Amino acid sequence: MLEEKETSAELMAASADDEPVKPEKDRKFVEALSRGLDVLRAFGQESAILGNQDISKLTGLPKPTVSRMTYTLTKLGYLSYNTQLEKYQLSSGVLALGYAYVSNLRVRQLARPYMDEFARQTNMSVGLTCADRLHMIYVENRLPPEASLLRMDIGLKLPMATTSAGRAYYCAVSDKRRKVLDDALEVKYGPESWPEKKEGLNRAMEDYSKYGFCLSLGEWDRNINSAGVPVHLQDGTTMTLTCAAPSYLVSAEKLRESTAHQLSMLAGDIESLGV
Repeated sequence: MLEEKETSAELMAASADDEPVKPEKDRKFVEALSRGLDVLRAFGQESAILGNQDISKLTGLPKPTVSRMTYTLTKLGYLSYNTQLEKYQLSSGVLALGYAYVSNLRVRQLARPYMDEFARQTNMSVGLTCADRLHMIYVENRLPPEASLLRMDIGLKLPMATTSAGRAYYCAVSDKRRKVLDDALEVKYGPESWPEKKEGLNRAMEDYSKYGFCLSLGEWDRNINSAGVPVHLQDGTTMTLTCAAPSYLVSAEKLRESTAHQLSMLAGDIESLGV
């Protein structure tokens, strides 16, 4: 398998609030830019509209710094200000960047017909995700023709520790990268929750070593069974391919004994496309 290329930026961990831990003594690292991106990252599915004080709490940045950042980002079109609520929300500038990334992602375009066929044959949702700090983000999701369940919108973020997508990524990266993730996840979950999460990741490592895939059996959502496998691109990037379905439709046994192996073969087919 290809080893993931690692730069100082890619090896940055995250704190409990996903605040980046910048490389020490890196003269090329632009602190102001990093803070501006932290402000944008504070906006998510559960925090779509935020005030400066909210952003300060989420990022750990001083409120005066946040005020300067939100003012600048609003002027540049990445945030918009709601005068009634006196709070900010993401603007179209962010959407344009995200769309440019997804629309030009060659693996997504080439893998789509293969994913459609897999979804049709297995009657499962099939997704392609990329890593973002301690999360995985959907860049593609395909459904069987007559299914309406498990529709995952592009851009949806999944936790790394409990999903098959995140576990597949965790297992496929280098030991150095995995240690960085462990340290960051331990901070994120704390002493009460981390041992359970680490146990799940260790089980995933065992499955990946034996079978080449990882499972999440009701651990992210108690009603969902899913499998995940890594997809190694030619530029050194590691993405993950997943299949998922309600547990009453696809049992853990069927997933482990049959469907997950098919997913591994699908990942191999996608890698053979030379993307």
